[in-house]
Amino acid sequence: MTDWIREVLALYGQEAVIRTAEGDAPVRAFLQPVTERREQVPGAVTGIGWIDERLWLYLGQAEVAEGNTVLWNGVPFRVRSSRPYYIGETLTHWWAALEREKEAG
Repeated sequence: MTDWIREVLALYGQEAVIRTAEGDAPVRAFLQPVTERREQVPGAVTGIGWIDERLWLYLGQAEVAEGNTVLWNGVPFRVRSSRPYYIGETLTHWWAALEREKEAG
């Protein structure tokens, strides 16, 4: 049942790393910014420059939990919330809302 999802991720997914207290795990997943209804990207100007405050979407077969970090293209994202999705009794994928981690000042 989940082979088709695995195949789509293998062909079109992005390489990422999930960082948990147990260590790092390489994964293939879809990551992209959550679309906004308005043109302007939400952000804030700080003493170190502009900070992107968009939420990002994670779709993948590897479990992610609140507080985990997803590393993608050298950029760390913190998991704000996540949930599993099922077809019948079969877990098909995980959905998560991510936010870009703030740099330590």
